[in-house]
Amino acid sequence: MESPKELSKPKVAIVHDFLTYWGGAEQVLLSLHHIYPDAPIYTLLYDKKMDEYFPNARIRVSFLGKLPNFLKKRKKFMLPLLPTAAETFDLSGFDLVISSSGSFAKGVIVKPRTLHVSYCHAPTRFLWDWYQNYLKENHVGKIKKLLVVPVLHLIRIWDRSASERVDFYVANSRNTALRIKKFYGRDSKVIYPPVDFKKFNEMKNLPSVPEKDYYLIVSRLSPYKKIDIAITAFNKMNLTLVIIGEGGDRKRLGKMAENNITFAGFQDEKHLAAYYEGAKAVIFPGEDDFGITIVEAMSFGKPVLAYARGGALETVTPGKTGELFASEVPEILADGVRRMSRNMEKYNTQEIKAFAEKFSRENFEKRFKEFVDEARRRE
Repeated sequence: MESPKELSKPKVAIVHDFLTYWGGAEQVLLSLHHIYPDAPIYTLLYDKKMDEYFPNARIRVSFLGKLPNFLKKRKKFMLPLLPTAAETFDLSGFDLVISSSGSFAKGVIVKPRTLHVSYCHAPTRFLWDWYQNYLKENHVGKIKKLLVVPVLHLIRIWDRSASERVDFYVANSRNTALRIKKFYGRDSKVIYPPVDFKKFNEMKNLPSVPEKDYYLIVSRLSPYKKIDIAITAFNKMNLTLVIIGEGGDRKRLGKMAENNITFAGFQDEKHLAAYYEGAKAVIFPGEDDFGITIVEAMSFGKPVLAYARGGALETVTPGKTGELFASEVPEILADGVRRMSRNMEKYNTQEIKAFAEKFSRENFEKRFKEFVDEARRRE
């Protein structure tokens, strides 16, 4: 029997789309940083608040980091520059490049003998399955379309071409793997993203939170997250809802919310854990490629009400780990909240926690490194 090929230590670089918010993709990036602590992290844009999560990382920011702040906060105005920014990173000195990508990071250019493994959070959504929604949400009317649509068309051509630069894809869910196949024509290995349960479990003396008897949303405040549907539903039911997160949709959502809804903004890890611990249940109103918040909530034994599309179908089991609702309509979501409330005594906290443990950070890091090592042997 042939022994496995011995692997020398590679020189590694990690590339991530944008390091400006803390979210599920950034949790994956942090695990990649744990696996390859010496690897520099290249990113198109960076916000200093991310130093909290990557205090010892060597961050390399593209030329976009030198642009004025008002432009950096409005990525849509920089769209024509984003592909170029990814391609200008000099990765010629690395043996292994790992991109953490839901848009542009996979488009980096590497030398022929450099192995490029891409952890794909999603094929670039606003160019493919979310294209029409993107135009509507950004109020692109007939006049604007004359400029915007040709630009998006050119970037879509670039995105499809850039997808072929990747040697091996890893998908964050079966749902994402199907879309990688559909839009890029590529196969991928499914490795679910990590949740750092150990970090939460070791927290002691959690702070108190001001709200009581509340439901919880933890999400980036972007239109595609469909938080407006939950706000409308909870306004009508007059139930307490706490929303944790930041994003460009904050002002619009705030105007919709009544007094029963609280925007808690960004929360550090201890306060986030306290909010999870005190919540009745967690609401996940939009379609996501995986939905790491769902598993994070389950690690606290909390049931989750989620839209019955995308990655939620791989984590939420009705009657056991939560409930699903079938349509992104406030009335349908409200019916799901009522079903969840009636079933609250049926949910077994320990069973929910045990299910969540499948998605531990340790499990992710072990599986991802094994996959990369095998890919290196095959090269």
